[in-house]
Amino acid sequence: MRSIGEMARESGLGVSALRFYDRAGILVPDRVDPVTGYRWYAPEQLGEARVLARLRRAGMPLADVRLVLAGWTAADSDLVRRLLEAHLRRLQEGLSAARVEFSALRDLLDDRENPLMTSPRSAARLSVSGPGLAAALDAVRFAAGTDPELPVLAGVHLDAEGDALHAVATDRYRMAVARTAVGGHGGGRVRATVPLPLVDAMRALLDGEDEVSLAVDDGRVTLEAGDRQTGGRCMEQDFPDYRRLVRLPAGRRAEVDVPAFTEAVRTGPVRLHEDGGTKSELTVLEVSEDGRVAPVPEGADGPDLVAVNRAFLLDALAAAAGDRLVLEFGAPTTPLTIRGPGDEHTFSLLMPVRLSD
Repeated sequence: MRSIGEMARESGLGVSALRFYDRAGILVPDRVDPVTGYRWYAPEQLGEARVLARLRRAGMPLADVRLVLAGWTAADSDLVRRLLEAHLRRLQEGLSAARVEFSALRDLLDDRENPLMTSPRSAARLSVSGPGLAAALDAVRFAAGTDPELPVLAGVHLDAEGDALHAVATDRYRMAVARTAVGGHGGGRVRATVPLPLVDAMRALLDGEDEVSLAVDDGRVTLEAGDRQTGGRCMEQDFPDYRRLVRLPAGRRAEVDVPAFTEAVRTGPVRLHEDGGTKSELTVLEVSEDGRVAPVPEGADGPDLVAVNRAFLLDALAAAAGDRLVLEFGAPTTPLTIRGPGDEHTFSLLMPVRLSD
């Protein structure tokens, strides 16, 4: 007999997925302890679980999954083969339809971009606190992307308007935003996305400088710190409208001691997750009734658990300034927000990972 944890490790299905399939009546444990509620699986169920894991990765509907498993051990495999072929046809038809829609979307983008290509670039010279800009870059640098197919995300976006300068970075799975004050800017909104090598060169100039000058002009950004200067080309692609992405409903809030919480995450339980061939470790968090937040063990279950990539969470905790942070939880599918107490303008968002079907 195998415990649910052993079955999860050997089958490729997570513990939460096994619980889901038990509740759905698709893969019911051979025995459930009447006292502890522990699930136990018979040896022959491991093969079924591995088949189920493959069907799950292929995105087969639950109704068909039931029939495939029901007919898997039958002498006549015709039904199973027909179900697999039917699902493959649906996937191919869906891919064909997606190509049509994506082609239409590209045409719409081309129509939008053509008149914008002739629009003049904005220019500005900003006076910025050296420590303030350094802190903003430190707070967001960790979230910048590294995917070569999305080069516009491999940088830090600078957005100046009024007396505020926002620094933003995202790799799709996490986003970090920080704000610092600027002076000398009386015009409209000025934006520039700075590639990471230039971001790092700028950051190196900021140590020990109280006031620096940041200039954006004709697709270039230049930082002057005392008698030192660095600069280069901005990215030409438009950065996503991050303001839309950070409009989240208020959620439950829990304040944590950063060193203690970091250690709890670093040494605490994890769940293995695989997405598109990429494996990662998840930390599953729960907020108790008295407002405490902590990682929960692999066997924990519940509607309010939030799972996030553990490495991303540790990066966000390390980038945050101060020994106290506020974690804000919405629904399990809503990004986890991490911010300093009383600071609404510097924060990071972590996309949650779905635990079950």
